Amino acid sequence: MLTVAEAQTRVSDLVAQAKKAGADAADGLYVCNESTAVSVRLGALEDVERSEGETIGLRLFVGRRSASVSSSDLSAEALATLVDRAVAMAKEAPEDAYAGLAPEDRLLRGDAPSVDGDDATGVPPEELRARALIAEEAARAVSGVTNSEGASASHGRTIIALATSHGFTGGYATSGHGCSASVIAGEGGAMQRDYAHRSARHLADLEGAEAIGRRAGERTVARLNPAKLPSGAMPILFDPRVGASLLGHLAGAITGSSIARKTSFLLDALETEVFARGITIVDDPLRARGLGSKPFDGEGLPTARRALIADGVLTGWLLDSASARQLGLQPTGNAQRGVGGPPGAGTTNLYMEAGSLSPAELMKDVKRGLYVTELIGQGVNPVTGDYSRGAAGFMIEDGEIGAAVAEITIAGNLKDMFRAVVPADDLKFERATDVPTIRIDGMTVAGA
Repeated sequence: MLTVAEAQTRVSDLVAQAKKAGADAADGLYVCNESTAVSVRLGALEDVERSEGETIGLRLFVGRRSASVSSSDLSAEALATLVDRAVAMAKEAPEDAYAGLAPEDRLLRGDAPSVDGDDATGVPPEELRARALIAEEAARAVSGVTNSEGASASHGRTIIALATSHGFTGGYATSGHGCSASVIAGEGGAMQRDYAHRSARHLADLEGAEAIGRRAGERTVARLNPAKLPSGAMPILFDPRVGASLLGHLAGAITGSSIARKTSFLLDALETEVFARGITIVDDPLRARGLGSKPFDGEGLPTARRALIADGVLTGWLLDSASARQLGLQPTGNAQRGVGGPPGAGTTNLYMEAGSLSPAELMKDVKRGLYVTELIGQGVNPVTGDYSRGAAGFMIEDGEIGAAVAEITIAGNLKDMFRAVVPADDLKFERATDVPTIRIDGMTVAGA
């Protein structure tokens, strides 16, 4: 694994080679990942995985024609061949009026801000094994758990470097630590499974393995003996671990490519009320130790905190340079990319701000409703916003969580659902996309 400085030099040299070979413009991206993961099951070691790989990608332009190539061989000979192949490919590619590097005057200049994403802490396999064993033991200790799908613990580190031919060079490192457990309760056809998982950039921020395992066991046992839920329209509360998917649908609908192609259900929603007044949804790429934090985007533009929804109003799109040109706008610092192709646009640390009511207060007036803890399938139409997904969770009866329910379908339209969202006050930053418990009235539930 190269250091950040060495990686920056490597991509800068590759971009310079591309220019010498006839490219009018180019950028290069280096990514190196190393990781170790240890899995256990029923108290015994099941697997140890160790991987390390580095890849370098080159995108170059000959006029309005472009090509992207990548290689895991970083030798001088391989990179020289890579450049020649990319130039030849670009000359044969079709012209694209919107292709090109990011605007030079918008590039990040000076030192990149720190997002404190790397704790530089190595974790030996024996420590990962011990953590996984603790998690599984805690899960299996919960009364009612009958079997285990296993537990795991992992550690990894990533180096990223980006260089462009018009003046940007930058790089950074991130670390990652994770722990999970998945167990089974019940017997035969009545068996249920659930899991718990946590990730963190710094080991010091990772939740304890015993707590993770215990939560996996408790979640699983709570799902036993699911009852039948009558069909009808009713209030639905989404647990934070599944409610975050609603923000994923929002992000997909406001990316520049969706708007440029006119394939978004929010196509005409800019600067209108998409959510109720009081709702704020933020993308914050500079949050210290955030799972999605980064000091610059995939094109070398500075990143910044943005309220995508401010007091219910959609404030703007997520734009990389190509989609921005197509829409006659400026890129927003949301470009994302891999080594093998052009950038797209996306979010980093996306979250909905908390409301003022506790989850208990949010469901207090619900006579009959549904608390969703699992969503199944991908039944969402990004063009119309029609939403229909399998679900499991718990009944809400007279303001209290009741019996488990399964094999149900919830349906609505995302436009109506967004307008009806009411957030609770229990927001926690645990994922790259976070929401508090949220309530949506008026959705249709198809049960027994």
